[in-house]
Amino acid sequence: MTRGAEQALPLWGARAGVAELATHARHLRRVWALPATRLGMARWPASPGDHLHLRWNYWWQAHLLDCLVDAQDRAPTGVRMGQILALVRGIRVRNFGVWTNDYYDDIAWLGLALLRAARAVPLDVARPLAEITAQLRAGWTDHGGGGIWWRRGDTFKNVPANGPAAILLARAHLDRADRQRARSMTEWMERYLVDHETGLLWDGLYVRPDGAIREVVTIVYTYCQGVYLGACVELAEDDPGGVWAHRAARTIRAVDNYLAVDGVLPGQEGGDGGLFAGILARYLAQSALRLPHAEGDLARRLVLTSADAAWHNRGVARSGPVFGPEWSRQAVTPRGMRDQRPERDLSVQLSGWMVLEAAALLERASITE
Repeated sequence: MTRGAEQALPLWGARAGVAELATHARHLRRVWALPATRLGMARWPASPGDHLHLRWNYWWQAHLLDCLVDAQDRAPTGVRMGQILALVRGIRVRNFGVWTNDYYDDIAWLGLALLRAARAVPLDVARPLAEITAQLRAGWTDHGGGGIWWRRGDTFKNVPANGPAAILLARAHLDRADRQRARSMTEWMERYLVDHETGLLWDGLYVRPDGAIREVVTIVYTYCQGVYLGACVELAEDDPGGVWAHRAARTIRAVDNYLAVDGVLPGQEGGDGGLFAGILARYLAQSALRLPHAEGDLARRLVLTSADAAWHNRGVARSGPVFGPEWSRQAVTPRGMRDQRPERDLSVQLSGWMVLEAAALLERASITE
């Protein structure tokens, strides 16, 4: 085989496929032994409680579904179609027959994953999307200047809830006003939670009962940059050269200047934080495809450099690669149920798989050079 032929091989697609197989082998199991169901076990090696999905992390399952849809887009198979359908059933079964919960960010993520899944496989998502989007619309109040809550009955509004909700409402627009709602959510983030010195997004803000802002939480997470970026890119479809594309480009530059280390997106340990870098990588890849500016090329480089680091620093297990929470550092394969390394978490493994699928998406679009 010539060197040219070797370079023509779908390198990132193959690596994403290996990550997919490893996640399947270690994490996908039936829900309470029920046929035609699947759910991702929260940890591996798994405890008896993990096998029973006692700790199941609703929003992690939404990202598992998103990764399966990525894989189906990359290399469609009937087997994976069945796995997607089984996971959707498993989520509903484990959520005791309902689609929603009290967390607006959780349900927005599931709505996004269901919307994508319905475009990849024969799946009727009209009812769950209607329930999810209705709850998101109801979450908007004027407290703190606008935006939706992090969860029902709380005093906190944040980017992790408003970002994915804006993306979902902009994409699905089941109601005529949904796209304007998405604009309003994104404008609220811009007005109250952008650090104008760096261009990065802060986490959120607390409000008093009278609606006044009590405290702005100025922690910076990769997650927040990803969902704000995703919302801006979605809204830029209506105005490619306008304010939304400008804000998306500013966010990409801010990530490169203030977050990435030698071009690699930083991690946030395990648990929920294990997903943060992967989420940013997903929306950077979308930006690379959809932004016609130099920042689109910068987004591409951030994705590919991060994917390369995640792959080359992977750990090794019989079931396949093990990714670490920090892609720039060597991952360590967990040794057993008592091992508390973040590599045990499904979230960390999904993030590694996610950045490889993001690189594979760019590869298919022929913009990896």
